[in-house]
Amino acid sequence: MCGIAGYFQLERRTQPDKELLVSMVTMLRHRGPDEFGAYFDNRCVLGHARLSIIDLAAGSQPLGNEDGSIWITFNGEIFNYLELRPELEKLGHVFRTRSDTEVIVHAYEEWGRDCLNRFNGQFAFAVYDRKEESLFVARDRMGIRPVFYAVHQGRFYFASELKAIFCDPSFPRRPDFPGLDEIFTWWTTAPPRTAFEGVNELAAGTFLEIKKQKINIGRYWQISFPEEFDRKRSVDSWAEELHEILVDAVRLRLRADVPVGGYLSGGLDSSATTALIRNFTDTPIETFSITFQDRAYDESKYQKQMADFIGTRHHQVCCGCRDIAENFPRVIWHIERPIVRTAPAPLYMLSRLVNQNRFKVVLTGEGADEILGGYDIFKEALIRSFWAKNPDSACRPLLLKKLYPTLPRSPARAKYYLEHFYKAGLSQTDAFYFSHMQRINTTSRIKEYFSEEVRTQTEKHDSIGVYGQDLPESYFKWHHLLRAQYLEMKSLMAGYLLSSQGDRVSAAHAVEGRFPFLDHRLVEFASCIPPSGKIFGLQEKYVLKKALSRELPLEILSRVKQPYMAPDANSFVKPDAPEYIDEILSEEAVRQTHIFNHRAVSSLHRKCKQQSQGRLSFKDNMSFIGILSTQLLYRQYGKNFRIPQPLTRDKFTVWQDNTG
Repeated sequence: MCGIAGYFQLERRTQPDKELLVSMVTMLRHRGPDEFGAYFDNRCVLGHARLSIIDLAAGSQPLGNEDGSIWITFNGEIFNYLELRPELEKLGHVFRTRSDTEVIVHAYEEWGRDCLNRFNGQFAFAVYDRKEESLFVARDRMGIRPVFYAVHQGRFYFASELKAIFCDPSFPRRPDFPGLDEIFTWWTTAPPRTAFEGVNELAAGTFLEIKKQKINIGRYWQISFPEEFDRKRSVDSWAEELHEILVDAVRLRLRADVPVGGYLSGGLDSSATTALIRNFTDTPIETFSITFQDRAYDESKYQKQMADFIGTRHHQVCCGCRDIAENFPRVIWHIERPIVRTAPAPLYMLSRLVNQNRFKVVLTGEGADEILGGYDIFKEALIRSFWAKNPDSACRPLLLKKLYPTLPRSPARAKYYLEHFYKAGLSQTDAFYFSHMQRINTTSRIKEYFSEEVRTQTEKHDSIGVYGQDLPESYFKWHHLLRAQYLEMKSLMAGYLLSSQGDRVSAAHAVEGRFPFLDHRLVEFASCIPPSGKIFGLQEKYVLKKALSRELPLEILSRVKQPYMAPDANSFVKPDAPEYIDEILSEEAVRQTHIFNHRAVSSLHRKCKQQSQGRLSFKDNMSFIGILSTQLLYRQYGKNFRIPQPLTRDKFTVWQDNTG
């Protein structure tokens, strides 16, 4: 995991702005503090901040081929590089390093854009062809590693984080109001849109080519599901093959020239990946987890059980409300977009713990819920689609009480709640977003706090429809569970979980997360498993539990899933809360950003303070965090934005200057 940055001259060849590139690399140094590199010519400049994981001695970047005609800056890992290298050598390619980076260079030389279909990895890279004067930028299938781009004053900029693009002092740093509209609908923007005007995000599974000064974007991979399934195949058979692929995915993700640890939440997924590490090492495994002062969020009992069961050397960091409030501004700086939950903040603390223990790589169980049906939103979709077939039924909606036993126990209150919340949109089963209606409706209530200016500029923006524009042709022939899975992977997973709770908070402390469940072979295999193999009755990830029955203790396999959450608004309204909160939510500060109605924000802030010891509604919690994070974001990237003191020339291991 590293930081990449650079630009390509679209209009004419000019002398490269070396100082600008150095500033861009400096801005990303948290992602890769081990080495820094730069390449310049009169058409293209490439920068790199390296986190050394493979070929520590010779894997410096940017890296060129034998004759210097192809150059790359690369963030991520190609896990099957050892298998690809002999094939390329037989085709006549000569290697000078042991790195996976050089495999990309020669694979691109040999196969062009088709090289992407041969990679098993998590990556974002830019390849510059000097002879063709072309640039090729690509992102991995699932969107694990980020890449942003922008066109400004005749230049095409790209970077791992958009803050590096802002190192050009002439680049405007303005909020994108339709982007905010999308975030307060789906929790994320739909690529290419971001939270800032003029800055784009390359979508997962896509590439971008610049040839003859023309920009072309194409897709090389798409999440998909079959219309029909092999119903004769037993769940045990699916489970056996799932186990086989997962074991190999873990094996590949242990490839590194540095130690690899594991995140251990105490849930099924991280327990699985950690347990499987044992198959490939004789040394003690080191694991890392978050505990919470508030027992409602704490899973330390299960973390300890799994650490003892596997025999790991376990490390913990305890998170309280004060910790969340104090770390929140730095979290927003790294995330680069508003959020509606505080969940990234404890994960930011967790990656700091990993860094403090001198680990650079951890395996995590992220992705299992999405591909194997682990979330309550999937069960909701199944229950509501069943209910919709007989909307007047008094029995069918009661299935939701099995899913959420804390629903109001009074029959009258339960009936009111079911009809006004879960029954909303019940007649719209053909809507592409049927499965996500309740989440969208709840999140969208944050927009009630928008200022008139934002309301005016977003009133014609279809924030719901942005994820319905490029649906697969067979989408509406899929089972309701599969539609829900598709939307969850396209929106929340790629745009929030792998970003705000993934790359951004781990990269903040130079830690690389690796995701065995998001190996594309496993994702494609899981898509072929019938819905009943994923959710059996109301039992989530049924096939995965069968696959892991020999690996994990029964208590972990059978425990009730506890969604990862953290204290929200209550973290910011306690008597000992940091002073910045009152200041950033003050009337003056809210007026300066022009995004929210200051009277409505003041009213919400008072309400949160008054009910800090009580129970705030889900809507009020989300609204408070959404407003606070937005205010912080545009303060940090507005008048308070600072370009860091640039690294000096002697800090750069690679400094290739082809300007003559």
